[in-house]
Amino acid sequence: MKREHVKNLPKIELHCHLDGSIRPETLREIADAQGIALPNDHAQLKELLIAPKDCQNLNDYLERFDLVLTCLQTEAALTAAAIDVISQAAEENIQYIEVRFAPSQHTEKGLSLPKVITAVLAGLEQGQQQFGVKSNALLCGMRHEELKEIEKIVQLAEVYKTSGVVGFDLAGNEIDFPPYTFEETLDLVNQLSIPLTLHAGECGCGKNVADAIHLGAKRIGHGIALKDTPEYFSLLQKENILIEMCPTSNFQTKTVTRLADYPFQTFLEAGINICINTDNRTVSDTTLTDEFMKLHEWYGITYADMEQLNHNAVNGAFISESEKQLLHDQLTNSY
Repeated sequence: MKREHVKNLPKIELHCHLDGSIRPETLREIADAQGIALPNDHAQLKELLIAPKDCQNLNDYLERFDLVLTCLQTEAALTAAAIDVISQAAEENIQYIEVRFAPSQHTEKGLSLPKVITAVLAGLEQGQQQFGVKSNALLCGMRHEELKEIEKIVQLAEVYKTSGVVGFDLAGNEIDFPPYTFEETLDLVNQLSIPLTLHAGECGCGKNVADAIHLGAKRIGHGIALKDTPEYFSLLQKENILIEMCPTSNFQTKTVTRLADYPFQTFLEAGINICINTDNRTVSDTTLTDEFMKLHEWYGITYADMEQLNHNAVNGAFISESEKQLLHDQLTNSY
């Protein structure tokens, strides 16, 4: 597999966090515009934004977001961040991307939740006009927040359903806030027919994956701990669930520590649908091209395998059947 060829082939990405994917140089421009001081030295700045190779756990990884979030508290900053992520997608021929973010994390300087959302949507739209990459947004509720605050985000996902928001997610501390904590909130998501993808199984509990599916999730972010609970494999097959795998991130957060424990092959052999994603381009210092190259190096995946993984992503995307067909055709004609 040649890297340049992989980079130029069309790809689909469904699990990409806005705040974890801004280029350091873009973040510097955003910070300068607000008079926020960042280290002058580029290497020093990268060190603050990129998770270390010897990351201890998920919380250690998540610390990398603190600096970014202080800069993403204005409409202009959020719009610029969204454009930046789409420009990165364009560089590696991503044809469709779903960008997720938690609106409540951008209100420290007084922005209202609707203003946060419209600023990001404006950036995605401008990115699409400028770079030709089709995109949509997923809104995240943060697990540690009050349920009534998370429900506000659900209601806004409904309000912006026709303006570029295509689904809802829960992110953050999975250990202390497992899926059933949010049963009523997710009932509301389902009542409003908002497509649901949930972070689950990132912290060593396969049952969380099954619980997320019982609560209405059609896609699972990470899902790695499922490897230890094969009794749930049939549930994913029956419900046609897609697992959004993020290889580099999964090793950094210590979801697994050895390649022998990574369940890519296990899931494939069990007939579970998976797709490949970056999670956080900057924090994980990766691209979708890098992720596919790693899978080639680790498992010897072929171009045909890569094509199938991208078709899986299209099948799981929160878009119309006609939009899916266009993407499927594009993949089929390019590989």
